[in-house]
Parts: sequence; C-alpha cells; structure tokens
Amino acid sequence: MSQLQIIGVPMDLGADRRGVDMGPSAIRYGDITDTANFKSKLESLGYTCHDQGDVPVPTPETRNPTAGTAGTASMRQAKYVPEVKDVCENVSTAVSTALANGRFPMVLGGDHSIAIGSLNGTAETADVGVLWFDAHADLNTPETTPSGNVHGMPLAAVLGVGAFQESEFEWAHAPNVRAENIAIVGLRSVDDAEKAVIRDSDITAYTMSDIDERGIAAVVSEAMEIVTENTEQLHVSFDLDWLDPVEAPGVGTPVPGGVSYREAHYALESIARYHEQDPILRSLEFVEVNPVLDERNKTAALTGELAASALGKRVL
Repeated sequence: MSQLQIIGVPMDLGADRRGVDMGPSAIRYGDITDTANFKSKLESLGYTCHDQGDVPVPTPETRNPTAGTAGTASMRQAKYVPEVKDVCENVSTAVSTALANGRFPMVLGGDHSIAIGSLNGTAETADVGVLWFDAHADLNTPETTPSGNVHGMPLAAVLGVGAFQESEFEWAHAPNVRAENIAIVGLRSVDDAEKAVIRDSDITAYTMSDIDERGIAAVVSEAMEIVTENTEQLHVSFDLDWLDPVEAPGVGTPVPGGVSYREAHYALESIARYHEQDPILRSLEFVEVNPVLDERNKTAALTGELAASALGKRVL
C-alpha cells in the first residue's frame, strides 16, 4: 500500500445543490493557510501518490434529469440515471485498474452516488466489507426517494434493493458485497422507507445515540468485527456530513448533532491500527465536500487530515 492512486470524481448529478463538483479540487488544495496540500500530506507519511486527475462528469445544464429513464413511474423518480451510470462505470474502471497496478485507490468526491462506482471497482475481485460513515442511510430507491437524488441511494443500488433489482440497474450491483458485511455508523437522518430496509436486511446500523451511549471506540471496534467477518478486504466510504456542521460546514446536506473532530479522527486512526495488524484496507473515498458552502476551505482541509489519519498518521 505504499503506492496511492488519487481519483477525483467531480460529480454533482446525484445531488440537488451545486458546488459539490468542486469538492475534489478543494480537497487537493487543502488548507488555505498551509503550503502542505492533500498530496504532500500523504507523501509525508511515506506514500508515493499518483494523481490521475478527474473522471469526466457532464454538467447538469447539458442534460435532462429524466431522460433515459423509461419504465415504471417509480423508475422515473431517479434523476440523471444514464449519466450516473456512465460516471460510475468509469470510476469502477479507475478503481479496479489502480488495484491491478498495485496502487491503493483514494477516491475524492463529488456526491455520494460515486460510491456505486467505487464499490463495483473494489469488489470486482475480492469479498469486501463496507464501513459507511454517514449521517444518512443512503438506502432510498427510485420508489421511495423524496428527492430523486441518487446520492441518497448508493447502498440500495449496489445491493439491488427495491427497483434496483430491475435489469436496467444491473450495472449498479456490486459483486462480492453482502448486506451482512455492511455497517453504517453515525446515523441521525433516516427516512421511514430506509428504516424498513435496515430492519428487513442484514445491514448493521449505529445511530449517533449508540455513539453517545457506548463511545466511538466501542462502536467502531464492533463495526470492524462485523464488516471483516468472512471478507478479504475493507472499503471505507466517508461522507463529510458525518461530522457535526460546526466541524464540517462545507457539505450539501448538513445535519446537526454529528461526531466531533476528535471522534472522526479516532475512527480513522483505529482503522489504520487495525490495518497495521491485518492489512485489509483496500480502498477509501471521501464525498460530499461542497466548497461553495464551506468556510475558508475548512471542510476540504479537514478531509486531508482525516485521510492522513486513515493512512497511519499519529501524534507520536
């Protein structure tokens, strides 16, 4: 894992607010008061970083959000499906190619719909457990979505939930990803339909109340045990809205009551420590950074710090 492949995905087709397409650039740039940008921070830990640039993403102004979604009425509730499909297939190829070349994929978003591509790419040749740090469950489907935004659907898409069982969404189904090896950590905004999916599936979900009661250390430790049972590798999907908006204001769908700065770092530090004992971390993505809504690039800079923690940075 000494070689890192940075893959930018300036995707905003899955969201309902502009600006998240600038997330990868903002993350790369980092702290406006610090000369150490994202790449140099990771290279300071001993990694060699290869930045392949950004996966091409069409702009919403050039596309019809409902074009190409013929089928049932419920299917037409998902916006920009053909465009999301094309981008995610390219992300999948970029991730699987990086792995084939012996490089660790570091995916920078962009909205959370890109996780469909990340998971398909990383799980192409290995059984993968999934740690999903997010305020939201991302388990809506074209039938249940209140918004039509695919960034609220990626977990449902890769698992083939509801309308995602249909053949037209076969491209989204991630191989070698099973519900029993998915843990969502830090939930605090879940739609009723998503609650039903969690109850009826083998997904493990931890709310912020679980973190309040048990502490971040116990929750992350247990989640790691679940996602690594009978799997070969681990994918971590980190939505910056997992943090409290005071810590990460530059996100499209902020929810009060999120984790603290230290809790976020601890979670990723614990993954790094686990990986040192059992090299299982296979891929990592950070999503939903929106610099238009940020304060002096605070959230984007924090992303670089968190990535460093996940890759082994320590105070001592």
